[in-house]
Amino acid sequence: METIRKKKPGGRGQVPRLVYAALAWGMVGCLVAQTFLAGMAIFNNPEHWGNHARFVHLFEWIPILMLIVSWAGRLPKGTGRLSFALFALVFSQYMTANVPAAGALHPVIAMALVLLSVHVAVRATKCFGDNLIPEENAGA
Repeated sequence: METIRKKKPGGRGQVPRLVYAALAWGMVGCLVAQTFLAGMAIFNNPEHWGNHARFVHLFEWIPILMLIVSWAGRLPKGTGRLSFALFALVFSQYMTANVPAAGALHPVIAMALVLLSVHVAVRATKCFGDNLIPEENAGA
C-alpha cells in the first residue's frame, strides 16, 4: 500500500498545484463559453460561427500548459496523462471540424472534452485541496 504524503502549506509543491487547478478550472470555463458560442450560432445567428472558431485559439494550449506544470511540479503521473488526453481531444476537434465526413463526431467529442475537463478540475481540487485552502479558512 502506497503512502501519500501531503505537502505542507507554503511548501515547494504548492504553487504548481495551485496553477494546475486554476488552469483546469479555466479550461472548464472556456469550454462552457465555447459551447455558448456554438449555441448562439445555431439558435441566434450563424455569424457567431466565426466567434466560435476564433475563441478556441485562446484556450487550445491550456492542456499543454497543464502538462508542463504537472511535469515541472512533479505532480502525480496520472495528472500528466489526463492533461495529454485533453490536448488529444482538442486536436481531434480540429480534425472533425475540417473533415466533412467526421463532422457528426464534433459535438460528441465536445461532450467528452467537457466531461473530462470537469473530471480533471474536480480531481485537481480534491487531490490538491489541502494546498488550495489556507488553514485559517479550512473550517469555514
